[in-house]
Amino acid sequence: MNVELSRRGFLKLAGAGAAGTTLGAMGFGEAEAATVAHVRQFKLTATTEVRNTCPYCSVACGIIIYAKGDASKGEKADILHIEGDVDHPTNRGTLCPKGAALKDFVHSATRLKYPMIRKSGSDRFERVSWDQALDRIARLMKDDRDANFLTHNEAGVPVNRWTSTGMLAASATTNETAWATFKVAKTLGIVGFDNQARV
Repeated sequence: MNVELSRRGFLKLAGAGAAGTTLGAMGFGEAEAATVAHVRQFKLTATTEVRNTCPYCSVACGIIIYAKGDASKGEKADILHIEGDVDHPTNRGTLCPKGAALKDFVHSATRLKYPMIRKSGSDRFERVSWDQALDRIARLMKDDRDANFLTHNEAGVPVNRWTSTGMLAASATTNETAWATFKVAKTLGIVGFDNQARV
């Protein structure tokens, strides 16, 4: 049997075939309609979704954290998954290897979760409260500043410098937080001020 097909007929047939396969791929086929009822729930549907910033470098990539339980309501939050935020303008959902391994960072057995102090002569660290830790930091800073603050240099020019203490700021902060941190450091007279991203 000899079938004659014109170029126009061939293009019509090819177009109809492409349209049919496209509709099937988009979910309009019988097989897809039959399986929709049997799709199981995703494990992340019952989680709380929180947007945050990756803590590693100064790129400040956006991340989405999925946790069971809502910490804002006093519940224990168990982090199940961390991924890049596709709506974030910096990384558009991508993460470097360190960022991709953030879940392991959160669940690490060696992760520091509360302030600790090693007393003089001791061979171990002891847990202290946040109030104790902040009071100790404030006391040590005040004592050091009082002992080492320079009001004038050798020529008698006012300088107001605190050169015996430095400050290392975090990189995963907003511009407003970074500005406030810098102002606090400079108001105290701290000269040695740097950012964690350069370390």
